[in-house]
Amino acid sequence: MQEENYTDDDTTDTENEEEENNENDEEEQESFDRAEMNKSKSKALLEFRFRVEEAIIGDYLFVKSPQRNTTKQKNAQNIELWGVPLFPSAGHPGTDIVLMKFLKAKRYKVHDAFTLLRKALRWRAEFRADEDIMFSRPDIDRLWFTSGKDKAGRPICYNLWGKESQKQILAVGDENVSLRWRIACVEKGIRNLNFRPGDVNSIIQVIDLENSMGSAKKEVKLIYSKMISLLQNNYPGLVYKNLIINVPSWFMALNALNLRLVTQKSRNKFIFVKPSKVTETLLKYATPENILVGYGGLRRENDTEFSTDDKVLEVNIRANMTEQIQIPTNEVGVTVTWDLTVVGFEVSYKEEFIPDDDCSYRILLQEKKMGESIRNSFHIREPGKIVMTIVNASYTKKKAFYRFKTRPTVPVYMFLKKAFSDPNIRFSSC
Repeated sequence: MQEENYTDDDTTDTENEEEENNENDEEEQESFDRAEMNKSKSKALLEFRFRVEEAIIGDYLFVKSPQRNTTKQKNAQNIELWGVPLFPSAGHPGTDIVLMKFLKAKRYKVHDAFTLLRKALRWRAEFRADEDIMFSRPDIDRLWFTSGKDKAGRPICYNLWGKESQKQILAVGDENVSLRWRIACVEKGIRNLNFRPGDVNSIIQVIDLENSMGSAKKEVKLIYSKMISLLQNNYPGLVYKNLIINVPSWFMALNALNLRLVTQKSRNKFIFVKPSKVTETLLKYATPENILVGYGGLRRENDTEFSTDDKVLEVNIRANMTEQIQIPTNEVGVTVTWDLTVVGFEVSYKEEFIPDDDCSYRILLQEKKMGESIRNSFHIREPGKIVMTIVNASYTKKKAFYRFKTRPTVPVYMFLKKAFSDPNIRFSSC
């Protein structure tokens, strides 16, 4: 499956070809003597475990040799990374998972992986990254949040970098404070992981650049470039993909320079998406019920009507064609609630209730040009059906996703009618 990597079509084709070649190379390497490769990886992990344990016991995990360690660390065997003990003999199920991330980042070269781990631990101590999990700025905390999971169960973490968001971040005035807040966001996302065998142990970052400021804001560019470097060097394998969406043209020049500083493997983790492809790209990684309505999905925060367990149906709408979705409503005295979204929008949309009795009137619920995900409800007083008509006047096929449910309800006017007819209830005038 090819992904939308760049806003420029020519560049996209080139990058997609490179990524496809890389994926093919990886598949060939995996298929070549798989048993021997697994044996080699297991051997590398055992050697890495032994080396880490020796360093912890000898109290030189943070320095190159015991002789250079001038300050002995208390409770060295309790050293943790991302909440997981690093001491292999402690028997924590997440230890091997964490160590494997460093091995994979260095192609299972134990010496290089050990050096990377040591540097990451030293950086965390100097930067106080473990303290950053508690770092909070009420004025900008709303610019980062976790919502939904991808198809594999990875948490989806959203990071807003729009114009107003950047103004708030730059208003902090201190570059280090802004960078520490970004690191705190990553650390909070990692805290959603269990580091257990069989569970997911990485996150997806969605960085929204909608209406972001131009290239004149060098502070934003500096923070961005530092974040790329910090993620590569200190968080190997923890971010499965960085989906940078609503990418403006000026950002591509900045990105081209920054990505030269990272490895090809890390570079493939950055997916750049132009505004018209946001929903389509997100659907490659997550289901509609896990994508926020602001990005063309069906998910709403603190939703009391639907959950991710509610079934979502899919309909294809051919180019220059009209499609109807029908919800039968044979039961009277219930309220039907439905969600609907069309990938890419740009369709005409109409909702109406059509009663089974030919002598009854049709009720038009709404009719408009669709530009966002829709939720509506209707109380059923007679058998019939809800009909949603979608007119696709474009030259491309579109997909629609919808879900619905019914629940017994009593209309508000029935409560009022009963209240006014009850002589025991008195109403006072203001």
